[in-house]
Amino acid sequence: MERRIRLKVLGISYSQLQSGAYALILAEVNGPRRIPVVIGASEAQSIAIKLEGIIPPRPMTHDLFVSFTHAFGVALKDVFIYKFEDGIFSSELTFTDGSRQIVLDSRTSDAIAIAIRSKAPIYTTPEILEETGFVIEEHLDDGQPIEEETTPASEAETEDIFSKEPKLENYTIEELERTLAQHIEMEEYEQAARISDILNRKKNENKNE
Repeated sequence: MERRIRLKVLGISYSQLQSGAYALILAEVNGPRRIPVVIGASEAQSIAIKLEGIIPPRPMTHDLFVSFTHAFGVALKDVFIYKFEDGIFSSELTFTDGSRQIVLDSRTSDAIAIAIRSKAPIYTTPEILEETGFVIEEHLDDGQPIEEETTPASEAETEDIFSKEPKLENYTIEELERTLAQHIEMEEYEQAARISDILNRKKNENKNE
């Protein structure tokens, strides 16, 4: 069996290489390397609202797909990023109904959006990780490494994801909750994800006071 390395979703940031696109950051589990995958705005939105725990009033396409498979007793076993060619990652999804397995080809962005909803593992090959992976080394003033933040994206990354808006950080918790509900109702999920991140930080700060 081909050797596989497990990955996890670390976060999303605005792509510096392609206008209007986003970079999905996948991290090597129990390792330092990161893989950036360029994805479109709609896929970034779908992944971001799931990472932030936002429940839309109507199911999005990836939610509908997962609900459909569950309704027929089919589960996503894993996602495998098996090829990187001409700057494009190719992925496949392995589904099982308990007695048989079916492998389907997929865009990597769709595969990840479905995987995080199904809580399915994500894998790639050592060769792809070696070719596309990078290591970020950050240190404090005393030379000690900075502990890594995991999903959802850190505050700095979240600021990169979404366009700069008026200072939502100055809103009260009640105002943020009302604003969040309005954006969800209007299906403005990118802004809703940003507000949810700020709201969660404020609530955590209040708990620690």
